[in-house]
Amino acid sequence: MASGKTPEYAAEETWRVFRILSELVDGFSLLSGLGPGVSIFGSARTGRRDPMYRDAQEVGKKLAQEGFAVITGGGPGIMEAANRGAYAVKGRSVGLNIALPKEQKANPYQNVSMSFHYFFCRKMMFVKYAVAFVCFPGGFGTLDEFFESMTLIQTQKIDPFPIILYGSKFWKGLVMWMDKVVLRGYHNIAPSDLCIFTVADHPDEVVEEVRCWQERMKGKKPGKFRKSSVSFAHRITPEGTREGHHPSLEGVDGQIITL
Repeated sequence: MASGKTPEYAAEETWRVFRILSELVDGFSLLSGLGPGVSIFGSARTGRRDPMYRDAQEVGKKLAQEGFAVITGGGPGIMEAANRGAYAVKGRSVGLNIALPKEQKANPYQNVSMSFHYFFCRKMMFVKYAVAFVCFPGGFGTLDEFFESMTLIQTQKIDPFPIILYGSKFWKGLVMWMDKVVLRGYHNIAPSDLCIFTVADHPDEVVEEVRCWQERMKGKKPGKFRKSSVSFAHRITPEGTREGHHPSLEGVDGQIITL
């Protein structure tokens, strides 16, 4: 074969679809009755004596007391702290764990738990069942979740919701770079794109932002939103994203498949 892959490998690729499907079905079944949740991200390396661990624990606790499910990646560090806070007050503490080549121990503060093989299936659950994202200081995974949510909102693929960066000292450099380089230097984003997220330094700020947003949304009529620049003309699909227009294919050569 031109790709160097055997026919057996090609057959495995086809059957892999069923494994992906099973993860999506299991995730939807487990979380469909969860109610409003807040996805909390942050480093797995944050120690229990770190101030950020204590703040994440307090955020998880306060959100649970407000009636929100707390959703994390189920690992140690910030994830453990947020789950621990929610678990302590008998809230809904969700851990969406991931199978990694280097074993990661799941934290013990989950009362709703699932393990994923595929990152993209897991990430869909973070978005679909969340009414807000809170990003504590973290590494590539945290940055990935932050920028994916920013992209989905910027492109109007999902309804806007609060994206809160916790810890201004940690996030200051990135925010300045997006402003000075990405926006003003290269004009690759619009000024309004920097309004998609907010920065917080205290657990009460996070809870207040999420709570106030939910109160505003309760009065929102379907198909409308407070910012006129955001269109709600396309219906929301069951997986939580909005339908859109397929790109024009004029002048495109080759086989095109449109689903």
